[in-house]
Amino acid sequence: PGAKPPGVRTTSEETDVDWERVIGLGVAGNFAGHLEQAGEANDFKDLVIEDAAAPKGVFPFYVPPPAEGDAQHFLHTFPISSRRIRLGSDDEKHQIEPEVSLLCDLRYENGRVSAVVPRQAHAHNDCSIRREGAKKISEKKNWGRDTKGTATQSIAIDRFEPGGVLDQYRIASFLERDGALHEYGVDSPVSSYSYMYRRLLDWLVEKLGQQVDEGPLENISEWITQAGCPEQALISIGATRYTDFGETNFLARGDRSIVVVYDGRRFDHDAIREIASGAQAPPTEGLSLLRQEVV
Repeated sequence: PGAKPPGVRTTSEETDVDWERVIGLGVAGNFAGHLEQAGEANDFKDLVIEDAAAPKGVFPFYVPPPAEGDAQHFLHTFPISSRRIRLGSDDEKHQIEPEVSLLCDLRYENGRVSAVVPRQAHAHNDCSIRREGAKKISEKKNWGRDTKGTATQSIAIDRFEPGGVLDQYRIASFLERDGALHEYGVDSPVSSYSYMYRRLLDWLVEKLGQQVDEGPLENISEWITQAGCPEQALISIGATRYTDFGETNFLARGDRSIVVVYDGRRFDHDAIREIASGAQAPPTEGLSLLRQEVV
């Protein structure tokens, strides 16, 4: 209890967050082309989705265990680290998924989520195993401790709507291997998510209350109830497209995974490369930087 990703802080003020009581959820298919590159589009072929631009669904990557007893389900293992990614089997392929995650307050009516209120944004690595035959998305997302990444720095959200601070932010990602820094994800505006702002929040409320156990998806409402209706959720809202290098190169021990969410008014891409490489100390304002050793 009281644990959090090592060194978590905000760029404006300290937040008292009991991270092991925050449910971890992800949005699948919220960036055009990512699922196809990840080889996962076929998992959703039998789902009926009315809006072709809509994300495919919500998946859990961490569910706070019940207050009584020890963790019994793999999703009860706290997976988040700001320092390392611990690979599973060497026979499986692990891939960075560069994203924005939102720390959100959850509000309830009659035991169901009635509102999702974003408070701060983080650079996030929704690291995934490309596991053939997995029945649920969650089976590729949490294989133990130190298998997810959330940056120590956060970006305070003034308003989660057009004209708010996130309009100016971008997502970049890199892989450092044998002293060379490689572009891993396509540097992309945060505003280019398929569903964003009010459209995303309304969709989330619907899915958290009504998504059923179907295909690779799960009944999220049941997980929320099992977790005791937590007050907060960390929601990763979708991975960007990969570069050619990122699409074809998987993580190996000794690599370094880097995801940066940065203010495009303050920094250009070359400056972000310098910061990602560790050539200069990261600024304390205007970005959220996640650097993880792969072990």
